[in-house]
Amino acid sequence: QVQLVESGGGLVQAGGSLRLSCAASGRTFSNYAMGWFRQAPGEERRFVATISWSGGRTDYVDSVKGRFTISRDNAKNSVYLQMNSLKPEDTAVYYCAASSGLGPKRASYEYIYWGQGTQVTVSS
Repeated sequence: QVQLVESGGGLVQAGGSLRLSCAASGRTFSNYAMGWFRQAPGEERRFVATISWSGGRTDYVDSVKGRFTISRDNAKNSVYLQMNSLKPEDTAVYYCAASSGLGPKRASYEYIYWGQGTQVTVSS
């Protein structure tokens, strides 16, 4: 079992930045690829970014490439999402998730542990 707790969300103006953190506890963190997903009101949960167990491989949805950066610190059992140049359409609840595999993954069904989410609101 892995417990995930997100933090760092909040209200920011368009063009601003936020850094989300996800702290993991339980089983060996480095055994899992990690991902960030988001869900806007009335929409399904969507993939944002993913990182391999070692941090050596990452993948992003096209809409955040060049603006968001996913990273991890296995010594601190944490994964991060640095979000720059934020836009109103980035407004959503952001979730971190842990996958049972080692490589980066986009599909939500590949993730077996989920956090409770943190709200990000970008005002225009």
